[in-house]
Amino acid sequence: MAYWLFKSEPGTWSWEDQKKAGDKGAEWDGVRNHLAKNNMIAMKPGDLGFFYHSVNEKRIVGIVSVVAEAHPDSTDPEGRWLCVDVAAMEDMPRPVTLEEVKADPALKEMSLVKHSRLSVQPVTPEEWRLVCRMGGLETPPLSE
Repeated sequence: MAYWLFKSEPGTWSWEDQKKAGDKGAEWDGVRNHLAKNNMIAMKPGDLGFFYHSVNEKRIVGIVSVVAEAHPDSTDPEGRWLCVDVAAMEDMPRPVTLEEVKADPALKEMSLVKHSRLSVQPVTPEEWRLVCRMGGLETPPLSE
């Protein structure tokens, strides 16, 4: 299984909104980038991801689980774009800022650092464990 990072503007869809969606989750819709679309095509139920507040906050605030594979995005009337469904799993005990990620030499190759504008991006298992520890999760949740 795999790990991911999902970016959202908190004024559009926040971590609180994601938690309110409950166990069934919600579509990660509105993505209009081919690389991000390909990342979602690669996702499987049970994959985990960081929920990242972009724009002013720039910090990882929670962990989500992919609950449905890529399917047509209901916000795309032309039917060209896909989305996955994700459900909130848990808050990061301490949000991890972009500044902290950039300051850690072990994370210098992380997509969040190298491809900061990409809205859905892969995270390596090593990056996952390190960022989880940075956020106060000594025993990080693992993909199924």
